[in-house]
Amino acid sequence: MSQTNGQAPLATIGASGVVLWRRHRGALQVLLVHRAKYDDWSWPKGKLDPGESWIEAAVREVQEETGLRARVGIPLPDASYPLRSGELKHVQYWAGEAIAGDGALENEIDDVAWLPVDKALARLSYTRDSIQLQAIVEAERRFGLATWPFVVVRHAVAVPRVDWDGEDSERPLTPDGVERSRTLVALLDAYSPTRILSSASVRCSATVAPYVEHADIDPIFKNGLSEEGFADDPRKVVKHVARAFARTDPVAFCTHRPVLPSILLQIAGYCTPGGLAGTTLRGLAENGMDKGEALVCHVAGAGDTARVVAVERHRP
Repeated sequence: MSQTNGQAPLATIGASGVVLWRRHRGALQVLLVHRAKYDDWSWPKGKLDPGESWIEAAVREVQEETGLRARVGIPLPDASYPLRSGELKHVQYWAGEAIAGDGALENEIDDVAWLPVDKALARLSYTRDSIQLQAIVEAERRFGLATWPFVVVRHAVAVPRVDWDGEDSERPLTPDGVERSRTLVALLDAYSPTRILSSASVRCSATVAPYVEHADIDPIFKNGLSEEGFADDPRKVVKHVARAFARTDPVAFCTHRPVLPSILLQIAGYCTPGGLAGTTLRGLAENGMDKGEALVCHVAGAGDTARVVAVERHRP
């Protein structure tokens, strides 16, 4: 709900979308969609279905409207505006690249156009949509839009130690934890990590199991990401992070609370000093991530010159 200057609160409708971008003959282009019902040009977007996350809705709406599957990149500025119904619409946006799909138009879209920035700005029907375009241009100028995701996942809720008689590494997820592992599929799929590194402990392997099955990839179990392996040699996890930054493959690490500070602080070293991304990572290193949380770090570049340009928290 939204409250303005003592007036009655406005009902808020949540929606999300993706500004797809590509390079065509060396020039940056973005994708606009045309809605026949309104005769307008805007970004692909749509309302959240019941129980759907913002990021899940963004990917689904792009596919439904354009026939293209998006890999989500950096977050873009939100938009909020009143509707004729008197409700307030709030839209979350991300940049993204089309990685699959046949481009067949569906839903209410009757045309799409890949346009260079200047022509896109001229064709957009609403001034408010220019904010996302400006953010795209600025990101391209500062660090380039071709970022890759480093996702850090804390395992979902597991059976408490006091209620488990077996080996600690065999503790299973609770029913809530299992449900979170399932909802992580759509979230991770939006960023499409192609490598999953995980502790072999059941509570970690089970957290990522639904996604690795969905993506048809084999998880890589690392002793350095387990509680026991980390306690024996904390240097291993540092090496795993450094190798991930050298490879630049979209990647996700699934691990435990005691291991997270070392991972997060090392990633923070790739952030611009004093920036929001580094502050967020250091804060989480100190205070902890939620069980089942996925932290997405958007990285530009590789190796020692890589930079984390944005961080997103996806909490259960």
